[in-house]
Order: sequence, then structure tokens, then C-alpha cells
Amino acid sequence: MTIWSDRAWIGIGANLGEPQDQVLQAINRLEQEGELTVEACSSLYQTEPVGQLDQPDFINAVVRIEVALEPFALLRRLLVIESEFGRIRNRLRNGPRVLDLDLLMFEDRIIDTEELVLPHPRMHQRLFVLRPLLEMEGEIQIAGIGSVVSSIERCGNQRIIRLTSVKSELGASG
Repeated sequence: MTIWSDRAWIGIGANLGEPQDQVLQAINRLEQEGELTVEACSSLYQTEPVGQLDQPDFINAVVRIEVALEPFALLRRLLVIESEFGRIRNRLRNGPRVLDLDLLMFEDRIIDTEELVLPHPRMHQRLFVLRPLLEMEGEIQIAGIGSVVSSIERCGNQRIIRLTSVKSELGASG
């Protein structure tokens, strides 16, 4: 019997291949994992790239999971799933990708190691994380940073378009 102990939030994004399908498949894949369960999903959002602008728009979502793993074990699990989808990690930050699974927050823990930084070190600067998080959680606090709303106010003119709810998409494809 698994005892659920913690909540974590995962950012999901893709902009290569069929990004909307890949994000939905990644959510389905997370639901198949032992030791975690998907509790809530944001809508899908189309967002412009950040940093490296000469690439296709991304499809993004955020999920909240209940998990019986420690943060480092969860991170390793996410990296395996990315690899299953064909993700090859390289040093190119903000480049195109077939799938990106970012561990955004793990309860209110603050971790700063070479392997893992929590909360995610740039989440408070990324509207493609903050808007889905606000949609799903309302006025949630980011440990060591502050409120989602105040972070959104500092994000400037990043383009983000709400597309559709994940539940309706998963229902249509399942």
C-alpha cells in the first residue's frame, strides 16, 4: 500500500513534432507511474519561446501530483519519462524540445544543489508556468519568492494563449 505524502507541481512543455499530443501523452504517462497520482491539470496554453526566439511556439501545462517519492527520486523519474519521449538533454537552454518536464515545486521545500533547485529557479519569470499555476491553484505562494500574482505582474509582455482544458482533450482522445 502506497502512502501519499507530498504534493508537487510539474511544468510540461513541448514544441517539436506534435506538441499538443505530446503534452497530453505526457500527462497520461504520469498517470501510469507508480508512487504518484495526478490530482489536477491546468488548461493547455500556447506560448512564445523565451530566450531562443527562432523556434516554434510551445504548448504548456502544469499538473499537481500527490507523490510518495522524495524530490530527487521524482526528478530522476521525470528525466526517464522525457527520455522515453525522445528527449535528448544537451546544454542548450531554452531550445526546442520534444518534451520538457520541470519539477517546479515540491510542497514548500527550498533545495539548492547542482542536481536540483526548488522552487524551479526561473518559474517566477515564466508566464507559461505562472498562468497555468494560477488557473489551477489560485493565489498560491512560491517558497522564497512570493505570490504567483505578484510574479505574473513582473512578467511583462510574454505572449500566452489559453487553448483548451486538458480534461476535454484527454476525454476526446481516450
